[in-house]
Amino acid sequence: MGKSRARRFRRAPFSPAGPEQRHDGEGDPEDEPAAELLEKLQHPSAEVREFACASISKLLQQQHVIPAFLQRDVVRCLGPLLMDHSLAVRETAAGALRNLSACGGFEVCDDMVTKDIMTPLVALLKECSTGLDAHQLSPKKCRVMNKNYIEDIANEAINLLWNVCECNNTAVSIFNKEGCLEAVLHCMKKFSTNVDLAISVANCLQAVTEDNPDLLSSFNASAQQVLETVLLCPESTMKHVLLRTLIAGTIWNIKDSIPPGSLGSMVNAILKIFSEALAIDAGETIIHMHEAEKNRLKLAAEAETEENMSDVIDNSVLSEDDNMEEIPKGKGGRENDVSDLLPFDKWELKEVTALLMAQQTALEIIVNMCCTEDPSDDEWEELSSSDESDLFMENSYNEGSGLLMSPLCLSDEVNSAFLNNLIPKKILEKTAFPNSVALDTCMHNPSWKPLIKKLNAVQCRALTCLHSILLVSDVDCLGGASALQSLAQHLSQLVFSKTELLADTEFLEAITSALRALLQTMASKNISQCMTPEQLLALCEAGIHSSNASVRVNVVSILGISGSVLAKGQDTAETLKMIGKFLLEVAMKESSLVVAGEALDALFDVFADGKEAEKAAVQIKLLPALKEFQPVFKMRMRKEGKGQYSTDQLCVLDNVKMNLRRFIAYQETLGKTPT
Repeated sequence: MGKSRARRFRRAPFSPAGPEQRHDGEGDPEDEPAAELLEKLQHPSAEVREFACASISKLLQQQHVIPAFLQRDVVRCLGPLLMDHSLAVRETAAGALRNLSACGGFEVCDDMVTKDIMTPLVALLKECSTGLDAHQLSPKKCRVMNKNYIEDIANEAINLLWNVCECNNTAVSIFNKEGCLEAVLHCMKKFSTNVDLAISVANCLQAVTEDNPDLLSSFNASAQQVLETVLLCPESTMKHVLLRTLIAGTIWNIKDSIPPGSLGSMVNAILKIFSEALAIDAGETIIHMHEAEKNRLKLAAEAETEENMSDVIDNSVLSEDDNMEEIPKGKGGRENDVSDLLPFDKWELKEVTALLMAQQTALEIIVNMCCTEDPSDDEWEELSSSDESDLFMENSYNEGSGLLMSPLCLSDEVNSAFLNNLIPKKILEKTAFPNSVALDTCMHNPSWKPLIKKLNAVQCRALTCLHSILLVSDVDCLGGASALQSLAQHLSQLVFSKTELLADTEFLEAITSALRALLQTMASKNISQCMTPEQLLALCEAGIHSSNASVRVNVVSILGISGSVLAKGQDTAETLKMIGKFLLEVAMKESSLVVAGEALDALFDVFADGKEAEKAAVQIKLLPALKEFQPVFKMRMRKEGKGQYSTDQLCVLDNVKMNLRRFIAYQETLGKTPT
């Protein structure tokens, strides 16, 4: 039903509860009943309250136990503890609420806001913001065994704030009115010493700045300076790559608050950040980091053996001289052990995870950039004439491919879309299947296995990004006919080299969206298409059984585009018959009116013109089939239309209904025309 639309990505709703959540306290609390643990939250002993919070935090990661805690008003029980006299209790209470918001979903976050979690949370954030400065003056008051309670509490609180603001508009309004921006930006200033806290802030900022014009006035020059300082941070770790990418997304969200004279350089800085993130080979990074982890663990094991031998010697000496000072033991047992420099915290895995999140985030933001409203002429002139546009530009062309190498660039023409002059090589590279060696590494290591899903997510985002770029780009700027044909071969290979992936809904939606946009572009310029009819039908047979309506819409649209091209050729009647039968069956049997409408629209395109199309239409009895189906379609629209479909969808369906009437009339005139 016309050109496909570019989709917008919204931020992932939750900060997933996982290995990085805090679970302080001893023992296994899973057997503790909710009522008993909640009662312990009122205990006069801070240690008991801390233990109860930590136990609840661990249990709340299991979705099936959440209702039991909600029934006992866990939010109102934990909320006051955010301002507990004990810093340890504050941290574990915030961690428990964070897990509740992350694992409970939208409804739980709504309930948390309804029960006024924002009041103590805002108060806690403001205290943390003030406490960060106080800690600089008096570190001994806030540090215990190298633990910074203020920063750790702030980290938990900001993650909780991120989750509820992502899910609830009231929470965002409170964020705006209570001046939370100043507090979280104050935490952001710790990025040079606490990158984890800064990443939490950046995630929160990207969430609260999306579609939030009321917050723009708060981003004054001072606030923008904080973001710019982080953006220019030279650190090269993967966590810093993620941090810069998230900040770049925030700056894009608040672009309307940036002075026109600075907008061009700011956009170029954003594009440079995305370029750097996408340029890193995730597969090679996984292989390298996994090897580094193995070496680190080997060295740590050797150090452990040496430490044990040293302890035996030290103990024998101590027994002979009781006056010697006792060796201090920290919570880990070896406070001064050199092996503490190589902690057993899987930092290599966290680095790779940060890289994949950075790449996924960059691709999602680029997709959203393609969907934004066109800026004014003055803005585009400012962007395209910026002196800093060379900051992120690399070689103009990849030799032999015809595809531009730079990930993004601004158009040289005023009023042209900034993605209108390239197919980014780096984005195209991300559409390929992940490195097989890296996949094998992840598959055989349980703690690394979740990376496979993240690798696949990056590939799907890259395909969706490619789809969006194709929709807003000019053919000549994409590299011409040869480049598009090469791209078609690449996408075809992705589809048919691993047929088992046709059962993967996310991959199938992404690849069919990209193919649909590409085939539309090629058909509009009469560029010959590379997929055979057999391949097209195989793809459509797989896609039409998908549970995802978008996939089904894509495949019938692809068939319509290809069929309309075939109808202009010679000796294609047999193929057109197969396409026509397929589309007719979809139109008549499809449960979704939107997909049925798309199938009808595809039929109109395929059989609109041409001798081969006329011949095929007669042989499959297209006209009588459509005349019989017309009243059925009208009846379905009356019965199913209201309440099930959006106003835009109903408008399109009304147009299909009108075109169906016209197409039947057209087919009738063909039957009366003398041969």
